[in-house]
Amino acid sequence: MNNDVQAVSGNLPNTLASNIGTYDRITPNTWKWALLFAYFAMVVDGVDIMLLSYSLTSLKADFGLSTFQAGALGSASLAGMGIGGILGGWACDKFGRVRTIAHSVTFFSIATCILGFTQSFEQFMALRFIGALGIGALYMACNTLMAEYVPTSYRTTVLGTLQTGQTVGYIVATLLAGAIIPEHGWRILFFITVVPAIINVILQRFVPEPKSWQLTKIAALNPEKQKTEQPDVKPKSGSIYKQIFNNFKHRKMFLLWMTTAFFLQFGYYGINNWMPSYLETEVHMNFKSLTSYMVGSYTAMILGKILAGYLADKFNRRAVFVFGTLASAIFLPIIIFFNTPDNILYLLITFGFLYGIPYGVNATYMAESFSTDVRGTAIGGAYNIGRVGAAIAPATIGFLASGGTFAMAFIVMGAAYFIAGVLPGFFIKDRQYDPQKS
Repeated sequence: MNNDVQAVSGNLPNTLASNIGTYDRITPNTWKWALLFAYFAMVVDGVDIMLLSYSLTSLKADFGLSTFQAGALGSASLAGMGIGGILGGWACDKFGRVRTIAHSVTFFSIATCILGFTQSFEQFMALRFIGALGIGALYMACNTLMAEYVPTSYRTTVLGTLQTGQTVGYIVATLLAGAIIPEHGWRILFFITVVPAIINVILQRFVPEPKSWQLTKIAALNPEKQKTEQPDVKPKSGSIYKQIFNNFKHRKMFLLWMTTAFFLQFGYYGINNWMPSYLETEVHMNFKSLTSYMVGSYTAMILGKILAGYLADKFNRRAVFVFGTLASAIFLPIIIFFNTPDNILYLLITFGFLYGIPYGVNATYMAESFSTDVRGTAIGGAYNIGRVGAAIAPATIGFLASGGTFAMAFIVMGAAYFIAGVLPGFFIKDRQYDPQKS
């Protein structure tokens, strides 16, 4: 064990958790293993999100669902993700970033596989909600892990690249759905999701918890040493949420990010949940053409995320985030009112590029808004309370589209993107904290 841990061990409990005091294993290349581990989790996250979207038409036929009920399945999933994300943020700070990611992937991979055995709308919705508790923690936990591994100078570039994992997951789900659903039905699509649980167990062995998190936990376990070295520092409350709301700056950032996340996710998940159905029912694409067009859109989204990360490191996180949200808001009505069979592919590719931009910057922008001791809980709480927007989006869009057109629904999603850009544009500064410091 390294000298830092030995220096405080006399005042600590007899046994540390197995993931504390392991930062001597961290080498200059460990962040690459961390990126692979987190990237894989984000791919699985993306696959899971889109499997339901591509299965909605089949589920409606199998279970005799109305459009509103089909939307309610997406809302139940996103509600579970919101609750799971809040719990996951707490678990990140309490038990570790790596441990939270690993357990979450295993839990929802198994739960999603079991969906293939359900026989009714009620069974599917209940199990989907339970499984989504596991997936909810991943976005926040993966981004917090990498923010604490990667230096500020190229943090957003790496985290923007990490966001492409989710988009690669969308592409994987699109290809799987196109190959499996027409020939074998939706159930086989869910059965294969057990595979990631096995890969996840192997990858986590190569990634220690970030050094800043370990040092923060060691300091918290050794209050006497901290009091001696920093006598003017008051002991922190045992409740992390109390720490957040007792600090004006953290409280302000928490409430701003919670509201921003609400509107960003309302637009983002509303689109992800209903765009395939819109293309199938109103643009009259067949399923195989639809999946090809969606792959084109998601490929452009990957480029948007990586470029956004690079530009945010080069220039400004806030400016890039605001541009992406406002451009997405403006472009949504264009898709609805100006699409033709000849230009729909180009419209989807352009929109895929634009609505990938905010998510290329979002993770770093949020991570740098909070200090290490509260970061996981603050991001997990703000982002996942904001998931209420994601949770109500599918059912709301389903309700708005039940009159026979998606026009009003897409305008509402555009308005949500607009608000998500204006709030941080006026109120959330860049680079408030360095995630590599405890």
